[in-house]
Amino acid sequence: MADTEYLDQFEKILEDGLVKICTTAGLLKDGMMSSPDIDEAWENLYLKDYVADAVENYGEYPEAAIAWAAFLGMSVASSWDRDWAAHDKDPYQMHYGRRGFDDMDEHVMYDILGLDADKAKYLSDCIQSCAQATLTLIRHEHVQPLTSDEFYVLVRCYGVMFRIGAAVELDRLGYRKMALTQSKYTN
Repeated sequence: MADTEYLDQFEKILEDGLVKICTTAGLLKDGMMSSPDIDEAWENLYLKDYVADAVENYGEYPEAAIAWAAFLGMSVASSWDRDWAAHDKDPYQMHYGRRGFDDMDEHVMYDILGLDADKAKYLSDCIQSCAQATLTLIRHEHVQPLTSDEFYVLVRCYGVMFRIGAAVELDRLGYRKMALTQSKYTN
């Protein structure tokens, strides 16, 4: 499926729906936020490795394969806020937990973001709701499993979830949409 127009439309519908879920949950107060630095990190550093992990896990754990992209986005956004010059080339595996991909969510929430158990549970529940909504949209679109169509749709889903996670973390850190239009390297 190289139908870019369809994929773009699917991605927009998905992103709009997930923004609504996160806004309703109080995780996004200013809508979808992004930073060119974070977006470029996804494209240039993390996309390929994440997709490899997610594809391997999707059959048995579809929600986790989708949801973990949001936790990766949160981790990258946190690094962007702390010291991007020191973290802009962090390898993908740095975001793994002790069990690798399997516990990336817990590693990000507890070790990187430093959330307490209640906040971590609330965040995790919201991200799981986003993953479930993503799977529902995929089913609604009648995307055939184990096809190239499904692969392209899932790659778009992972990207949206990554951006949602980054936006949620940027919001948690107090950023607002107007402040994020430039790279940290731009004067």
